[in-house]
Amino acid sequence: MNFMRTAMLLAFMTALFMGVGYLIGGQSGMLIAFVVAAAMNFFSYWNSDRMVLSTYHAQEVDERTAPEFYYMIRDLSANAGLPMPRVYVFDSPQPNAFATGRNPENAAVAASTGLLQRLTPEEVAGVMAHELAHVENRDTLTMTVTATLAGAISMLSNFAFLFGGSRDDRNNPFGFVGVLIAMIVAPLAAMLVQMAISRTREYAADRRGAQICGSPRSLASALQKIAGDASHIENYDAERNPATAHMFIINPLSGQRMDNLFSTHPNTENRIAALLDMPESGSGGSTWPERTANAPRKARSVPNTGWGRGGSESPKGPWS
Repeated sequence: MNFMRTAMLLAFMTALFMGVGYLIGGQSGMLIAFVVAAAMNFFSYWNSDRMVLSTYHAQEVDERTAPEFYYMIRDLSANAGLPMPRVYVFDSPQPNAFATGRNPENAAVAASTGLLQRLTPEEVAGVMAHELAHVENRDTLTMTVTATLAGAISMLSNFAFLFGGSRDDRNNPFGFVGVLIAMIVAPLAAMLVQMAISRTREYAADRRGAQICGSPRSLASALQKIAGDASHIENYDAERNPATAHMFIINPLSGQRMDNLFSTHPNTENRIAALLDMPESGSGGSTWPERTANAPRKARSVPNTGWGRGGSESPKGPWS
């Protein structure tokens, strides 16, 4: 089912890419667009995860640079019966996270520095369990490939004025009108991504993520905090690459209030309500250090990945 869904999305996005090429350069433009799209389909299947991680300047961490976070992902992966994914952190004050990779054996999960700094360990575990649920459900290939192709369509549309604006260009059958239509494809591309990536998958990932971490309320609390912070803390890389918005656990774009029919995510309040209806199973096991109820919280830091507290001191992780 996932293979067919991915194949249909690839075919649709390829046809859309060719359509933009035809509007800009006629038959020759469509042929060039087809060749480019075919090459991108092959390339994105194998490299779309690296492209997304590069877009957000994510840096890989391990048990030395971020031990608590790394071991948390290891334990959650074991709970889910998944191979250990690669673990990344990207520098953004907005708390958020995403997963990528063509299959569970080649998956990666990434959390923002804002997520590690602003949420409790239990909430972070809920968020990362949600991302591992996407890996388990094999949503990540569809999400990353579609984001790559949608971004390419938007870039092609932005070049419309440079290559298709002349009324005397015989290769452009629609002239300036065709250019304007091609320009409209850019915002439509993001909309098509939102329509293609079913919002029901977020509910499924919430439900499975709650089972993996054993605490629906921790994930519900995390969603509430992330949604509140995302409304006023800007994610600059996401704003420059809106086609990747559907990959995050909460819409990272500042314009997310326009989220009715074409939203990348379901209503956060509905997601929270569904989680609160689930029983606290605790079956996922503990994935964070035990604390007594009245123990003071230690100051937290982010992994040593080029930002954070700096200095020569070797950090022990985001909750050291």
